[in-house]
Amino acid sequence: MRIAMVTETYPPEVNGVALTVASLAQGLREAGHAVQLVRPRQRDDIAAEDGADILVRGARLPKYRDLQFGLPTPSRLRKLWKDECPDAIYVATEGPLGYSALRVARRLGIPTATGFHTRFDDFAHHYGLGFLTPAVFAYLRRFHRQAAATLVPTNELREFLVRNQFGNVALLRRAVDTTLFSPRRRDDDLRAQWGLAPGQIAMLYVGRISPEKNLPLAVRTFREIEKIHRGARYVWIGDGPSRAKLAAENPDFIFTGIRRGIDLARHFASADLFAFPSLTETFGNVTLEALASGLPTVAFDYGAAREHLTFACGRCVPFGDEEAFVHAALDLVRRDVTRPECRAAAVAAVDGLDPAAVAASFAALLAGLSHAGDECRLKADLLRAGTP
Repeated sequence: MRIAMVTETYPPEVNGVALTVASLAQGLREAGHAVQLVRPRQRDDIAAEDGADILVRGARLPKYRDLQFGLPTPSRLRKLWKDECPDAIYVATEGPLGYSALRVARRLGIPTATGFHTRFDDFAHHYGLGFLTPAVFAYLRRFHRQAAATLVPTNELREFLVRNQFGNVALLRRAVDTTLFSPRRRDDDLRAQWGLAPGQIAMLYVGRISPEKNLPLAVRTFREIEKIHRGARYVWIGDGPSRAKLAAENPDFIFTGIRRGIDLARHFASADLFAFPSLTETFGNVTLEALASGLPTVAFDYGAAREHLTFACGRCVPFGDEEAFVHAALDLVRRDVTRPECRAAAVAAVDGLDPAAVAASFAALLAGLSHAGDECRLKADLLRAGTP
């Protein structure tokens, strides 16, 4: 197949959408599909356009200077896809670039799927713009209803969007690279750098360090663990607008900045507990990465945790119940999070989420849309020709 993918975020940007799109694109290419990637040119981008990578102009997000959105480019996309029409298009983001791509695809009659990756309506509340939440949600619904299908990573989210009249919503599981994220990456030298002696534990945070991630609960949970496990350390991987204030208030925390690839996998595997307090995830890729790394995990009962976290390797607690979250983390620590059987259960929880298998499912979904589009175009041609 010839597949066009449109996204406003892509590595080296570090977030769940960028990494998911990159994994899907790589999986499709490895399976022999021709993938055309349309994305904003990045600050230090040295990539040249070669037909496979189409680079457009972007603008920086006000509170996330390391992220950007793509500017609309309908004329260019119309010419591009008229000259060489894709079999299907996947629009991963709902920004100006994604919106212009979706409209062009509809006008050209190219079957298109969208990805519902981020609950932007939830984000508005956490940035003091809660009054915009209904308008943002209405925009998301209008956007996705223009596509032939909206792809989501969990049954829970699929049911929610169907109830809210988002149209055709299809399930596409998220993948995790278990050759990269693995307990084998555990590094005693790194643990020594964190100041850990044998028998002491490290709690890990990975993600944006920002208001919507429910950071006060993360801090509170660690302080309670510290009371029963002297010498525990809290390691923070990532960056964001709340990092400076958090570091000033907690000088004993270890902030490593953004980590990628093997280095990130080494940090995951060298920790002992992953506590994920966020209430605003659409999925939560980091939960899969933690489990693949053998980390016992505590998270609220939704997204990736609801789909994959088991009692043998962690705790799913009722959504928003902060007391239960803290108690669950303390329970895991008291039971000894370093037990080999607990780490083995974490790895087993994500068995089967192979990137190649997920890419194959993705291709099959797009092929189904393309086939349906061909049938519709054929019927339209026959009607115009007067054939019954």
